[in-house]
Amino acid sequence: MKILIKNIEEIHSPFSGVKKNQFILIEDQIIKKIDSMSQLDQNAGYDYSVDAEGKIVLPGFINTHTHAAMTLMRGYADDMPLDKWLQNKIWPFEGEMSAEDIYWGTALAVMEMIKTGTTTFSDMYFAVDRVAQIVEESGIRAVLAEGLIEENDGQEGLDKALKFALDYNDAAEGRITTMLAPHAPYTCGRNYLEQIRELALENNLPVHIHLSESKKEVKDSLVSHQSSPVKYLADFDFFDNHVLAAHCVHLEPGDLEILKKNKIQIAHNPMSNAKLANGIAPIKKYLENEINVSLGTDGVSSNNSLDMLKEAKMASYLQKIKYEDPTAVDTTSILEISTVNGARALAIDQLGLIEEGCQADLQLINIKNNSFYYPHHNILSNLFYAADSRSVETVIAAGEILMENNELKTLDQEKIYYEAEKRAFKIARDLA
Repeated sequence: MKILIKNIEEIHSPFSGVKKNQFILIEDQIIKKIDSMSQLDQNAGYDYSVDAEGKIVLPGFINTHTHAAMTLMRGYADDMPLDKWLQNKIWPFEGEMSAEDIYWGTALAVMEMIKTGTTTFSDMYFAVDRVAQIVEESGIRAVLAEGLIEENDGQEGLDKALKFALDYNDAAEGRITTMLAPHAPYTCGRNYLEQIRELALENNLPVHIHLSESKKEVKDSLVSHQSSPVKYLADFDFFDNHVLAAHCVHLEPGDLEILKKNKIQIAHNPMSNAKLANGIAPIKKYLENEINVSLGTDGVSSNNSLDMLKEAKMASYLQKIKYEDPTAVDTTSILEISTVNGARALAIDQLGLIEEGCQADLQLINIKNNSFYYPHHNILSNLFYAADSRSVETVIAAGEILMENNELKTLDQEKIYYEAEKRAFKIARDLA
């Protein structure tokens, strides 16, 4: 299928500067051509045309760390410390969730992500075959992994996680790829983690793990292992794989060098870290040391949204506060962190850029009928520092239009609202 996007006010893509008055030709899943409107052949045959007058085009946002079905817990457990939040509220709720609940919770999440400009997400959760089902139906792109807690899952869970990873890798016409995902060093023992490391190496699978999220986690590791969580994993070569580490908020001496040496991919979750009072990750320091930093929302139960535009703004502002430096994480860096850096973190090539030959994962943002974009001194500044995601109008993933002019094309919004509400309240009542 050939899709023409014409009359684009501006294209903003990492490393390419700003291109004005352009068109983009998409053929199947790939960006085939980008050029000025003066070079457009009006008589060429296109299957579908999108008029982008008054709109800018960006790569779709890439959310590198979430637990999508946690949408069912939005507003269920707020204003609590991490350990009590997990043990007293989240884990009991999750224990009552069926595969069907996870399907509808993920459907709500995917709908929210599409509406806010996200075209790819990385999910660590349970019943991920049902997560894969809604990914396939919706048209979004995803990197999926069965989350593993040793006490709950054991060998049987690991075998199941590996089977899923092998069966679903490159599924949905390449829109689904997979990882192995031990929850954290404090919920998985060393032998279990070593086994996961070996399976990942043997099967060329990346690994997704929570790491150094809270001060308590680091303090407990110093007591039980006489080393930080980062050094503990490095001591048995866990980082021999492509590792996506979520959070990395608190570092001990030597940790930064380990992360850099092993080319660890950071999934930064500023909203969740702030809400749970876990601290502010040293993102400016990571970037200065050429450590790849991407952006994630974490689960809705600790955020409480999947809106990457909110996340990007928070990421920038918190670094400015942390380092007392207004130049820390500027708009150019924000664009990279929320797009192409995410693709690198998820080990996906030709994604997160608007260039010929890249994946056609795009979002169209209305800058004409939105006060946040006036005056037009700097559109990228207006986007990240002033606007909200209501200005996202059209979203394309893998060359398919998922939303056009704010109308969802692949999902039944009212059905999803009904099912998610019904199931969330049933579980809450059962636990009351």
